[in-house]
Amino acid sequence: MTTTMRVIRQEVLGGPEVLRETEVPRPEPGISQVLVRVHAAGVNPTDWSHRAFPIFLGPPPFTLGWDVSGVVEATGFGVTLFQPGDEVFGMLPYPHGVGSHAEYVTAPTRAFARKPENVDHVQAAALPLAALTAWQALNDTARLEAGQRVLIHAAAGGVGHLAVQIARARGAYVIGTASAKNHDLVRGLGADEMIDYQATDFAAAVSDVDVVLDTVGGDYPARSLRTIRAGGQLISLLPFPPEVAEEAARLGVRAQVMLVEHDHGGLSAIADLVTEGKLRPVIAATFPLSDSAKAHELGEKRHVAGKLVLTMDVPQ
Repeated sequence: MTTTMRVIRQEVLGGPEVLRETEVPRPEPGISQVLVRVHAAGVNPTDWSHRAFPIFLGPPPFTLGWDVSGVVEATGFGVTLFQPGDEVFGMLPYPHGVGSHAEYVTAPTRAFARKPENVDHVQAAALPLAALTAWQALNDTARLEAGQRVLIHAAAGGVGHLAVQIARARGAYVIGTASAKNHDLVRGLGADEMIDYQATDFAAAVSDVDVVLDTVGGDYPARSLRTIRAGGQLISLLPFPPEVAEEAARLGVRAQVMLVEHDHGGLSAIADLVTEGKLRPVIAATFPLSDSAKAHELGEKRHVAGKLVLTMDVPQ
């Protein structure tokens, strides 16, 4: 095996132009770790946020990326789940396990699951962070049940379009917000109702929902409280001000901010939904690793339906 690998690295915070392809030593798997040769790696909003701002990672240098799909190249001491040659997909431990925008990664074995056989590496790489976020929000946190009503904001986005399918698979009634041009796409994924957020105030159009999943932030958490029944839940992926929590308590609504975690069990459940044909990622665009900056530029326009994926020079 080669002793070096290509990575996309940045030395300073800034715009997409700070991303540079370079060569670094290839890592070796430690105790309870696997070395994975990356075939494809997803790009998420958290990537361009961390590229520009000192959020969780601190100052550079670092390599971004948490989503990965590839093949196990080697295993460390104590690993029993996988062996070299196994196709896997997973999310590197968020946030400090970052580094999938590279030809190889090492990570704890249980950050991965077996890749579903009915999707390729590009499709599999689009799933982990976004699908785990949706799964942990709706299944683990909300404990969404059949017949409940769920409102999903940015339902055509990376997390949103997967959350729609997961909610539908759990038997929920799904309402989504998205621009009108994406309504047919999201309805095709299982949404029962769609609201054009550019033309309609969702807070006036929706009521009596059991769960709201907010991926937008800003004034959305506060406005969403008006749509939730007493005893319902607001799950936000972005922080909201104390006033929102206070108003939620007054209304009898449980309001929480959620951060995704790596999760072998959750990934396995997601893989089962994919295998059963109940969950599929929408691929907005793919880019070779060397064009990572272009992926960031497109993603930051915030009008992408589905996911962006980086590919390596290996057969898919």
